[in-house]
Amino acid sequence: MEIKIKATNLELTEYLRKLVDQKLKKIGKLLPENSDLIMEVELEKITKRHSKGDIFRAEAQVQVPQGKILRAESSRENFRLSLNDVKEQLMLQIKKYKDKNSVKKRKKL
Repeated sequence: MEIKIKATNLELTEYLRKLVDQKLKKIGKLLPENSDLIMEVELEKITKRHSKGDIFRAEAQVQVPQGKILRAESSRENFRLSLNDVKEQLMLQIKKYKDKNSVKKRKKL
């Protein structure tokens, strides 16, 4: 699975690239191996209209087979927490997607 990363209002450092890879590579293992999947990740630093500190937003989306798009988003006080939330949300969506597909296959038999 290829991961494309976009950064808004911050510099995309090697540390952030490694952090995204580390957190989101596991998701690729849950999806079919024979498909060429692309995960688009957007990292953003939100500073306006907040009275204390910075807020970091992470958003990820993956288009799975049959054209369905799985998407997750989280805004937290640091990137690690945001990416953890996104990872958990995507993992739940993938499990639901896989369960629905397995039920459809069983009904066809």
